[in-house]
Amino acid sequence: MAERILDTAQALIQQQGYNGFSYDDVAKLVGIKKPSIHHHFAKKEELVTVLVQRYTHRFRGELLGIEGKHASPMERLAAYAAVFEQTFNRDRRLCVCGMLGAESDSLPESAADEVARFFKVNLDWLAQIISDAQSAGMIKQNCAAESLAQAYLSALEGAMVLGRGMRTVHGPAGIADTFLSTVSA
Repeated sequence: MAERILDTAQALIQQQGYNGFSYDDVAKLVGIKKPSIHHHFAKKEELVTVLVQRYTHRFRGELLGIEGKHASPMERLAAYAAVFEQTFNRDRRLCVCGMLGAESDSLPESAADEVARFFKVNLDWLAQIISDAQSAGMIKQNCAAESLAQAYLSALEGAMVLGRGMRTVHGPAGIADTFLSTVSA
C-alpha cells in the first residue's frame, strides 16, 4: 500500500507540484481513506521526503544502467537525456525534483534537502561523464565539466517545462542533441 501511495503522490507532484495535491487527492486516487495514508506517512513532509529518496535511488539505478549499456561518454549523455524524454512522454510529466526544485522555498526542509541531494548526484555524475568526454577529445575543453554539467541538466529540465508550457509533445530530446552538437569538439 505504501508503494501505491508513493506512486500516486509522485504522479500528482509531476503534474501539480507539492502545493497542488493533498492527502485527500491521494486517498481518492488510491481508493483508500485518508487515515490509511497517515498510517504509512504521518505527515505530507514525510511522504514527500521518502518519495524523493526513492526517486533519487531509482535515478541512480538508471545512471548505473546507462554506464552498463553505453561505453562512450557521448552515448551516455544521450541516454541520460532519453530518461528525461521518457518521463516527459508520460502525459508531459516533469522530473519530480525539477518540479519540487521550483517550489523549494515552500518545501519542508527535509524534502528540500533531498531535492538538493538528487541534483548533486546528477551533477556529479554528469561532470564525470563530461570530463571523460573532454579527456577523450569528444567535448571542447574551453569550459569546466561542472559548468557544462549544470548547463546540460538545466537545459533538460527547462525543456520539459517549456514543452509543457507550450503544450507541445516536444520534450528534452531535441535540446539535448543541440547542446551536445554545440559542445562537441
